[in-house]
Amino acid sequence: DLFYRVDTDLVLPQVPPDSWTLLIDGMVARPVQITFGELLRMPLTETDITLVCVSNQVGGPYAGNARWLGVPLAGLLRRAGIRANADQVLSTGADGITISTPLATILDGRDALIAVGMNGQPLPVAHGFPARMVVPGLYGYVSATKWVTRLTVTTFAGQRAYWTQRGYAARAPVKTESRIDVPRPLARISAGPVTVAGVAWAPARGVAAVEVSADGGPWHAARLAAADGIDTWRQWVWTWDADPGLHQLRVRA
Repeated sequence: DLFYRVDTDLVLPQVPPDSWTLLIDGMVARPVQITFGELLRMPLTETDITLVCVSNQVGGPYAGNARWLGVPLAGLLRRAGIRANADQVLSTGADGITISTPLATILDGRDALIAVGMNGQPLPVAHGFPARMVVPGLYGYVSATKWVTRLTVTTFAGQRAYWTQRGYAARAPVKTESRIDVPRPLARISAGPVTVAGVAWAPARGVAAVEVSADGGPWHAARLAAADGIDTWRQWVWTWDADPGLHQLRVRA
């Protein structure tokens, strides 16, 4: 219930799983239609992936990490037979949203999924039940179609998605980002040793180092938690010796 939600819907789509289907069409050798029951009988993959919204501000809340369960997306597309010159998967949700995803990104070996579970439970309705797309390393508006019902293999030149029609970039890899979670902005703390901590992420690449600076001073290496794969955020911590007064902290990854 703490995972962020960003979509265009005032009323959440209610999609009965017994009538849900996923159609794969477009530039394919043979269109494929899959029922929810058929999807659940396929080999499932479970992996931890951090998702980020492109509208997330520095230090903002629109980033979340979850353990996703689903069917590998690349295998579903190959089952339909991808035709030459295709470079985009135009996905459609039950709410009518369309999202464009670079085909090469889906096929490059990363854990792109049609997800049916989240953190050991079925997908919540707010996060796309009965099924959604999850593609690590891309901002949500080009990868994270909720209530997904159709995957059209096509080209960027031939079809444009909802957000690209409105001037957004068609390809949008997540930038390397970091966030200070404690202390909170404008917090009052005691002088002396202070724990500064947060998370950093670079999905599909991984985080190798995090550095923190106080009041525009030198950058100091933070201590990193163990990496939980390259697709997830990584915790970091640094101990700061704080003097009395007003201070500004910065972090970079």
